[in-house]
Amino acid sequence: MLKKMITKKIIVSSLCLFALFLIYMIPKDTIYTLKDIEQEVNYVNQNENLKTVFLMDQDGMLGKTEYVSDVIDENDINRQVTDAISVLIKDGVNESKVPNGFQAVIPSDTKIISSSFEDGVYKINFSSELLDVKQDMEEKVIEAIVFTATSNQNVKQVIIYVDGDTLTYLPKSKTYIPATLDRNFGINKTFDITNTDNIQSVIVYFLKEYNQEQYYVPVTKYVNDEREKVKIIIDELSSSQVYHSNLMSYLDSNTKLEAANIEDDILTLQFNQNILSHLEDEPILEEVIYTIALSIQDNYDVSQVSFEVGNEEICKTVLKNLD
Repeated sequence: MLKKMITKKIIVSSLCLFALFLIYMIPKDTIYTLKDIEQEVNYVNQNENLKTVFLMDQDGMLGKTEYVSDVIDENDINRQVTDAISVLIKDGVNESKVPNGFQAVIPSDTKIISSSFEDGVYKINFSSELLDVKQDMEEKVIEAIVFTATSNQNVKQVIIYVDGDTLTYLPKSKTYIPATLDRNFGINKTFDITNTDNIQSVIVYFLKEYNQEQYYVPVTKYVNDEREKVKIIIDELSSSQVYHSNLMSYLDSNTKLEAANIEDDILTLQFNQNILSHLEDEPILEEVIYTIALSIQDNYDVSQVSFEVGNEEICKTVLKNLD
């Protein structure tokens, strides 16, 4: 018995020494290199493949948020967009990717039967469960689909099918919708009209906050107003009275848009001094730049927005980098 115990101890000790020898022989720089590679892979997965989706927040508004897509091929527009749309389905395959504070809007039993993309048009065919929502949610579902799909800048228009038939009628609200949809369909709609003359729609992006995390909310406002849309946008963002209590804007109420000009695919906006933040490292607050630039993106066909004060360019934003 004693001999067996001694033999066992010798074997265990030998194995421990051998393991320590292997660890000692592995170059330290190799370990660090592997760790660095792992960190880099995580960084790519979590930061470089973020895609935009529009989900419902705690107040029943559709907000612009992001999730990490598993579809790596940027050239496969159909897969990219369909993956994003799947995040909108309750209890769907991408349910775990819905950010905190948001919820999906498409009924849980809905299936994506097929989808395709060609010449800027994205087509998606849902099962009939798509319309199994309350009356006040019918348009919200369409808004979320259209704005999520067109967040991919290759997608200009969306056609929605239900069991193979083009969706042109919402049965519960008895509303007809265009067969081919784009962002002119609107989102989070509000109406400030007194007559049927000179009605135009303007999409304005505001800030909201959940658990100290900020996100952007587009509001399509229908107004009797003949002014240029950019003037309406700035007036809305600089107003001290926002028509929804939880919407925010960091644009100073004394900010004035003195001129606006489009040339060479660039919209140049000239402001008075009140747009400045008086911070050395941030002459114009990022939140101000984004609310204006996102609003411009959804109302004008331009690629860049230049911010000027006193005929001096303060900053320039490339719109394609916003999504």
